[in-house]
Amino acid sequence: MEQKIRRDRNMGDNLRRLRGDAGLSQEKLCAELQRRGCDIGRTTYAKYEAGELNIRASVIIELRKIYKCSYDEFFAGLEQETN
Repeated sequence: MEQKIRRDRNMGDNLRRLRGDAGLSQEKLCAELQRRGCDIGRTTYAKYEAGELNIRASVIIELRKIYKCSYDEFFAGLEQETN
């Protein structure tokens, strides 16, 4: 069962930005993920971007390969500052 994630640790904006930078629609991205063995539908992926579902590590691994980016790109801006 997938869990909801806390709003202050939402990777959705980063996922949306990376997909936009790659020029991919959610449909095309999901088709590529499925081709690579990740059974992700567009509705599920939309929930990742909306912060409604946690994204699986296996999906992040494949997205990194598709986007040719570092893992840091997925987590940018999510660190909480401590004072």
